[in-house]
Amino acid sequence: MITERRNPRSVDIDLLPTERILKIINADDALVANVVASAIPQIAKVVETAAECIRSGGRIIYIGAGTSGRLAILDAVEIPPTFSTPPEWIQAVMAGGAKALPHAIEGSEDDRARAAADLKSKKLTKDDLVIGIAASGNTPYTHAAIEFAKSKGAKTVAVVCVENSPMSKTADLTIQTLVGPEVITGSTRMKAGTAQKLVLNMISTATMIRLGMTYSNWMINLSMTNNKLRERGMHVLQEILGVRRDEAARLAESSGSNLKVAVIMGASGCTKEQAEKRLRDAKGNLRTVISHFGTGRE
Repeated sequence: MITERRNPRSVDIDLLPTERILKIINADDALVANVVASAIPQIAKVVETAAECIRSGGRIIYIGAGTSGRLAILDAVEIPPTFSTPPEWIQAVMAGGAKALPHAIEGSEDDRARAAADLKSKKLTKDDLVIGIAASGNTPYTHAAIEFAKSKGAKTVAVVCVENSPMSKTADLTIQTLVGPEVITGSTRMKAGTAQKLVLNMISTATMIRLGMTYSNWMINLSMTNNKLRERGMHVLQEILGVRRDEAARLAESSGSNLKVAVIMGASGCTKEQAEKRLRDAKGNLRTVISHFGTGRE
């Protein structure tokens, strides 16, 4: 298996000075982005599937063990504060549960029965998308999760770093990032983990964009719940509408701190209730609403 092979570039790494060690690690890391770029067609299919699942009332459920599970949690927990989405939309399940996040739980990645039990509690449907993440493509827990998800009619994806893996053969879709041997043999928390993090970022971010959770590249769906986010919200309103700060503050207050509603009110002069209705009619997509009357900056 390629993830377990020795890396010829780091054979003598224990004999080298610190800066040389770091340069070898950095040079290997630099390969990852291009590898992920080659998987973009595969990632795009997953994004389109994910967006359709959420539109249909389904969920995206990441599942993995060890580093893969931790990266899944890291991505999933950041989506609600970034896009003000329900936490149910993107979830993460890790072998060993919450206890495995700060401490490794030996044997949890081999527990196939636990994978089925963990997903059984999710009450999967045909509208759900289960994304199994494993560098080897053969982690028993994660492979069993994909098998269970398929048995319940859910759509499935394997995110792996090897070719022709058991998980890839089982899943409906595969994202394959062949990053090659690690600087420390078998330490897939390194390049493989970096590739997984990039892939998950792309899946969740592009899915939110497809669902209208941004306007241009603004986080238009953010909740202004603290000083930093309020400042960001004021800046977004000023930039989109071309208004002064005092007008942005007035719109934010009168819209109930809902940026999308505030933009519609500022652009069209309508009431909060009218703006909310227009947004509902457009299924929450601000771009669709704005296309009818602009922002005043065109």
